[in-house]
Amino acid sequence: MIGREPARGLLLAFVGMLSAGAFAADQPVEPGPDVDAGLNPGVQRPLWELGLGVAGLRLPDYLGSDQSNFYVLPLPYIVYRGTWLTADRDGARALLFNSQRIKVDVSVAASTPARSSKNIAREGMPNLKGTFEIGPNLNLTLANSLKDRWRLDLRLPVRGAISVERSPKFVGATFSPNLNLDVGGLGGGWNFGALTGPVFADRKFHQYYYGVDAPYATANRPTFQAHGGYAGWRAVAATSRRFGNMWVGGFVRYDNLRGAAFDDSPLVRRSSAVTFGFGISWILATSSELVAASD
Repeated sequence: MIGREPARGLLLAFVGMLSAGAFAADQPVEPGPDVDAGLNPGVQRPLWELGLGVAGLRLPDYLGSDQSNFYVLPLPYIVYRGTWLTADRDGARALLFNSQRIKVDVSVAASTPARSSKNIAREGMPNLKGTFEIGPNLNLTLANSLKDRWRLDLRLPVRGAISVERSPKFVGATFSPNLNLDVGGLGGGWNFGALTGPVFADRKFHQYYYGVDAPYATANRPTFQAHGGYAGWRAVAATSRRFGNMWVGGFVRYDNLRGAAFDDSPLVRRSSAVTFGFGISWILATSSELVAASD
């Protein structure tokens, strides 16, 4: 969901940013900062790497909820540096077009389900199903320096979301343009990434998470019909480092819902949220085949 990706969505973001880049969650999940991407041209790395670790995440039940949980989850380390299919810090995606300044790929995101019986604001309402999102992402490099190892991109991801259940349903579309800064090689090997930007979604998407239909209305939870449009502002900072066969990383994300199209929903109990997580993985197996990589 927009700014709402609980545990599984952030875990996917974790998996997507393991190569040498930062570890963040951009939500939805919104892929987070692409740390050190393209800042080490010509470096030879294994075609694939596999590993396993553990992640700790503190997450609200959904953005706007005043209840949160801390999750300890297995953290798989999966990297594949193919020509057109890639799984790295930026997520699992198919590259559709690539030039020096413009890149178009297919990116995915996900969110975890939420049990209404464990959330006071949603008590008596249907559970929120997990969602899977997929769509095109346009990356425009605005400025960069290979010598100083930094890059500034404008990202324009558009995704459609479907519920994860026996009979999947289309639950709406999202758009989250953002500025993304990557800096590599800090402090002897740390990589840093940051992104910020607004989030938008259509009426159907907002209604799925923040609407209250008449059968579920109470004295403290009046009916609410959501509108499409602005869904808040997000900022993410992340860092990571590789120590031999061990990878460590962490992120913090701030979401502000003031002025969102659904901010007067009775399900919105807080206008902002801070999400954070950390992880450690050990690389257990690597390909003997080496390929030129940018990470």
